[in-house]
Amino acid sequence: MTLHPVIDRVTDRIIEKSRASRSAYLELMAVEADRHSDRNTVLPCSNLAHGFAAAGEDKASIAAERGPNIGIISAYNDTISAHQPYGAYPPQMKIWAREVGATAQVAGATPAMCDGVTQGMDGMELSLFSRDVIAQAAAVGLSHAMYDSVAMLGICDKIVPGLLMGGLRFGWLPAIFIPSGPMPSGIANKEKQKVRQLYAEGKATRAELLESEAKSYHSAGTCTFYGTANSNQMMMEMMGLHLPGAAFVQPGTPLRTALTRAAVHRLAAITRDGADYRPLSACVDEKAVVNAAIGLLATGGSTNHAIHIPAFARAAGVQIDWTDLAELSAVVPLLCRVYPNGSGDVNNFHTAGGMGFVIRELLDAGLAHEDIMTVGGDSLRAYAEEPWLDSDQLAWRDPGPSGDAQMLRTPADPFMADGGMTLVEGNLGRACFKTSAVDPVRWTIEAPCRVFDTQTGVIEAFAAGELDRDVVVVVRFQGPRANGMPELHKLTPPLGVLQDRGYRVALVTDGRMSGASGKVPAAIHCSPEALGGGPLALLRDGDMVRLSAEDGVLTTTADLAAREAASPPKPQMGTGRELFAMFRLCADEAEKGGSAMLAMAGL
Repeated sequence: MTLHPVIDRVTDRIIEKSRASRSAYLELMAVEADRHSDRNTVLPCSNLAHGFAAAGEDKASIAAERGPNIGIISAYNDTISAHQPYGAYPPQMKIWAREVGATAQVAGATPAMCDGVTQGMDGMELSLFSRDVIAQAAAVGLSHAMYDSVAMLGICDKIVPGLLMGGLRFGWLPAIFIPSGPMPSGIANKEKQKVRQLYAEGKATRAELLESEAKSYHSAGTCTFYGTANSNQMMMEMMGLHLPGAAFVQPGTPLRTALTRAAVHRLAAITRDGADYRPLSACVDEKAVVNAAIGLLATGGSTNHAIHIPAFARAAGVQIDWTDLAELSAVVPLLCRVYPNGSGDVNNFHTAGGMGFVIRELLDAGLAHEDIMTVGGDSLRAYAEEPWLDSDQLAWRDPGPSGDAQMLRTPADPFMADGGMTLVEGNLGRACFKTSAVDPVRWTIEAPCRVFDTQTGVIEAFAAGELDRDVVVVVRFQGPRANGMPELHKLTPPLGVLQDRGYRVALVTDGRMSGASGKVPAAIHCSPEALGGGPLALLRDGDMVRLSAEDGVLTTTADLAAREAASPPKPQMGTGRELFAMFRLCADEAEKGGSAMLAMAGL
């Protein structure tokens, strides 16, 4: 199938504007590959002995280079349900490596925080910058120069983008991302949402709310709503960095085990010493980055990736911005409705056909790049299938037709003709508006604004009845440089209540909303941010604000030029936030990825 002309044009534009940075990146990777061509030659004996001193039965093999040595970068911890299964992975992976004459070592561990645990809490101000820390931690682990390929064990919010950013700076090494899969489905999503809203209205107790939440988030595995974590898994499939179909197979199942074992075997087969070398730097190119964006749009994925995609793309020398995303969104249809954009969760999505169905349909319609280097096949076409066990042997097959037309459709009969990620811009800056979860009758909101400097202020005003009217709620000084750009997840229930009461309500903020943000129209990631004189700092209560996804505008009728910027709140101390002052000081705009590390590196 011929590639859609708009996707072709946008890709060509990205290639052209990335020409210098991509060339510099690939040149660096080539030099580094030569410098690290043979660890027994590069590493002095004392250094090498340190590296395998604790390798036990693998020591002799590593010393003699009898086979490839796989470095494991793990984001294991017991607090994140999705990452808890990783505790058991390294011992198993070492056994599976030996099956094919390879070895495996845990190269390093990265931090991994859960936005679900820190939502609305002080720790959320560390969340975005944890991505930079994860990238740096991955680099520390790989800096030992002991490895021929890399197994990336990470799933959730900032962790996959951070691992990818770190791994790409060692891009001469092949890398495979290995998920653990989603937990089994808990209580119905509508019931969970109902209890949350009742609690926001004071009609449910904390005990009732906690009981509901514990029935939803109840065991090991990824949370089952389609937020940032599961959008990460989708992107790894669209970029060919998983084994095909690995994203949404549940933990502890024979199929999950078979996929992880096969990933280890594959990591031994695609090193530079073999006949099928697939370095990460070659896998993650402009077309792969465009595929990640297309997958985000086609599945209604997390708005957080409007920040993460530009960030990890920069780590590979690729330049992509919100204009590119908006133009892609205009031609990529919405094929999926997964909670919170639909009633079923990722387990239902996987059962209905999942990523194999989505990728097959996109490729057949000319809506994705097939000709990319992947870790699991000759092209992305290998990912248009689903894994299964055929007499205990791992195999792949066509996923067949959609198993649920209320969740998964073809490009000929989509839920929406576009991907639902709109760029809005005007005299209040540039921002993202996710329309795929919002009723079209609410795509344009024009009302007086009420300005807040904290999300706590919004909640207090809601409780006092001060927002019972048509209103555009503006929450500013929430950008990367102000306070680390926390998700403003606590705003979703009260704003949803106001909307259900019949008011015309919208949110405008330079902060982030949850990857599971839903039905309330919102202009998020406003750039430039308020700190430093961005236009949100010039708004005052009562100014008329117009937010329209239909017209692509974010404007006010107020005369901003005649005003002085409001003073930001004093930076808060505690919960380690003071340790991240350097990150806040050096971070760049959300549209560039909101990264201090990349900005300081000049990437």
